[in-house]
Amino acid sequence: MKKKTVKNILEKKGTEKIAVITAYDAIFARLADKAGIDAILIGDSLGNTFMGFDSTVPVTMDDMLHHVKMVARAKPNALIIADVPFAVAHKCFDSLLEDCANFLRAGADCVKIEGGALLAEKIKKLVDAGIPVMGHIGLMPQQILKLGSYKTFGKTQEEREMLIEDAKKLEEAGAFSFVIEKTDPETAREITNAVSIPTIGIGAGNGCDGQVLVSTDVLGLGEWIPPFAKKYADLSAIVSKAFEEYASDVKSGKFPS
Repeated sequence: MKKKTVKNILEKKGTEKIAVITAYDAIFARLADKAGIDAILIGDSLGNTFMGFDSTVPVTMDDMLHHVKMVARAKPNALIIADVPFAVAHKCFDSLLEDCANFLRAGADCVKIEGGALLAEKIKKLVDAGIPVMGHIGLMPQQILKLGSYKTFGKTQEEREMLIEDAKKLEEAGAFSFVIEKTDPETAREITNAVSIPTIGIGAGNGCDGQVLVSTDVLGLGEWIPPFAKKYADLSAIVSKAFEEYASDVKSGKFPS
């Protein structure tokens, strides 16, 4: 298999669904790549899933760079996407450019930025500088302190029109794709049909060009799984049982034999 590029992802629009999953280290990056995943997202969701935070807000650039390097060491053929963490995209452009460049130096193939029309100008400048960018519209988890809850977007005509405008601005800025999160399925389908770049849905129905899920949800490793996700395995039970048996064998003297 050849290394996937943003061009490969763009070419899948309208021809083949795109499978994206999160991974935060070399072990799961290798497993995802072996499974034929198209793109691996080192999401700032690691704040909730691996770091014990209640949201993605506390995740820093240093945290993200650490995990990007871990995934990159697996040398996956899948496209490696680095999530730009909270507030970074709203700094001055020179600072944002350096942070995104550091992601690419760490082994990422592109970056993902939460935001639509508001950040289109900065995204265009990043693309002009040679940094491929994936956008993110609909629910933006980094805005949770302002929003107060993880609401569904695109239910009203006004919101639908705003989201379509966001999508078109991202396309004009040169983004190669964008995530649509927790958005009314009909709105997400309309957005997908309104642009020529791929849309990656999460909690946005089946009308998008691809889907992304958090790996701990897929594997059943989290304490709570959102209703739009699907648990394909219950690794939490398997791991707990293995740890219990190990502890029991140590205490009883059965291990080591």
